[in-house]
Amino acid sequence: MAASLSSGVDETMQKPAVTQYPIHELLHQRWSPRAFASYPVEPEKIQSVFEAARWASSCFNEQPWQFILATGNDPVAHQRLVSCLVEGNQIWAKQAPVLAITVAKMTFTHNGKTNAHAYHDVGLAVGNLVVQATALGLVLHQMAGILPDRIKTLYAIPESYEPVTGLAIGYPGDPASLPDDLQEKELAPRERKGLPAFVFSETWGQTSPLFR
Repeated sequence: MAASLSSGVDETMQKPAVTQYPIHELLHQRWSPRAFASYPVEPEKIQSVFEAARWASSCFNEQPWQFILATGNDPVAHQRLVSCLVEGNQIWAKQAPVLAITVAKMTFTHNGKTNAHAYHDVGLAVGNLVVQATALGLVLHQMAGILPDRIKTLYAIPESYEPVTGLAIGYPGDPASLPDDLQEKELAPRERKGLPAFVFSETWGQTSPLFR
């Protein structure tokens, strides 16, 4: 049976979104911590989050997402993936029990042409994964700070495939385990632009009447 939203979650580490309009509770609770607990994620939960990614929508149903996965159960594989992150991310991500690299297939299978929407569709798959992880009481932090050339070499990634992001997945940990500068970020309030800043109508920069 799937875990409840609060399963495994330290209540003190929740940072719910302060929204202007109602949103689903899973979206309300989702955030991106850097502090992870040391204990492992159950295999069935890892399977569930990637199953959620599998069912994302994509252009021509190409499903251009690929994932390179490593868990703390295999320390060598886990460290190998840690080495594919920039130094600033290695500091905290090495504590996450589950790490992954997302990879986009940049051409369509049916005609060999460039898939201009590959990155978008990988993002949709990860969006599904994030929501499923939140539903299972897990937290996830996405990272742009990866080393694409190292990843391509280390994992023998074929031509026409591009590493996109890194993922750190696990249960929330203690912010005190982080360096001082990261503790400050961990505990800082969450912020977002207001809707009038990015929902337009009629002409660029003109806020939609729904959000004025």
